[in-house]
Amino acid sequence: MRYEKVLQGRFINRPNRFIAQVELGGETAVCHVKNTGRCRELLVPGATVWVEERDDPGRRTKYDLICVEKGDRLINMDSAAPNRVFGEYLAAGRLVPEPELIRPETVFGSSRIDFYVESRGQGLFCEVKGVTLEDRGVVSFPDAPTERGVRHLRELVRAVEAGFGAYAVFVVQMEGARFFRPNRETHPEFADALAQARDAGVKILALSCAVTPNSMEITTPLEVRV
Repeated sequence: MRYEKVLQGRFINRPNRFIAQVELGGETAVCHVKNTGRCRELLVPGATVWVEERDDPGRRTKYDLICVEKGDRLINMDSAAPNRVFGEYLAAGRLVPEPELIRPETVFGSSRIDFYVESRGQGLFCEVKGVTLEDRGVVSFPDAPTERGVRHLRELVRAVEAGFGAYAVFVVQMEGARFFRPNRETHPEFADALAQARDAGVKILALSCAVTPNSMEITTPLEVRV
């Protein structure tokens, strides 16, 4: 997955969850923030960020904020990127061999699950979550309570009960993490639901990514501690 027309800037502030003010070339630009999570540990005044310039006259902002430096670590914070790179991962046959069908946004129960896949006669559902929260090499999800995330895990359990395969996939939008865990301190219900999903047969997968200012690609699985 690649971006076009990427520019380096300096984060100034975030007036609301949808926009940020970024210094670009000595001027202040308004950028769309593609991640509506809190990201308080990432978007700090003075942080080095990267934005993608967009040539769309109908947009309210000219730029999308896509990456931020945290210490010596580059973190992609585009909430659309995890599904894009996981779609590439699926198409390359890296999750299941020779997928015959990959269908995004498939309804199951009362939810839309990110991907439905068929391979060698087996159907499976994959729900994808992007991970940007890191502390001393440990990455976790969520960074804010997510009832929607709990509902998705419960739907994956129902999919297993109905005879499908199911994956909860956590795309870690950075390199060099030690392991992944649910963020029990922020949302204990999600952590409990993840453990229950694992015990019910849902596979829990965390995938580390190689990140540059203008690209992101899944590289290797990461240890999961539930």
